[in-house]
Amino acid sequence: MGTPSTYGLWRKLVAKPGGKQLFSAAMCLRVPYFGTVLPTIREIRPGHCSVTAPKWWGVHNHIRTFHAIAACNLAEIAMGMLAEATVPATHRWLPKGMEVSYVAKAETGLRAIAELPEIPEFGSEGFDLPVPVRIVDARGTEVVTATITVWVTPRKAA
Repeated sequence: MGTPSTYGLWRKLVAKPGGKQLFSAAMCLRVPYFGTVLPTIREIRPGHCSVTAPKWWGVHNHIRTFHAIAACNLAEIAMGMLAEATVPATHRWLPKGMEVSYVAKAETGLRAIAELPEIPEFGSEGFDLPVPVRIVDARGTEVVTATITVWVTPRKAA
């Protein structure tokens, strides 16, 4: 039996006590830079991911708000976990670009929500998949919007 998929591991752990925290810690071991924002994955399903990060001194900028690049890191986590739950094992994905708008000061911890309007067909050709991500503060105010374009291709036969 092979290594379980990221989404398979999520489904296995989420119902267990401390499962979300364990999954989030494992994700940060696999992708260490993600750990800089202390993320907690809240929900993953095909076409959707929600992840939170607290406001702590490690994400502060010079005016003690959530640093813009730390918010981008949070957006990339949400996109990546959405891609892991959405892109079938027959395909692979790779981030290709990111467009970001900083629309308000981020003075609290944040929640990033990546959500596809519809799940695409995964055929035999590569394609760009734009993944919209909204980042909101503790009051629900949108502070960052992003679109991360992912290049999706079929896996090569072994």
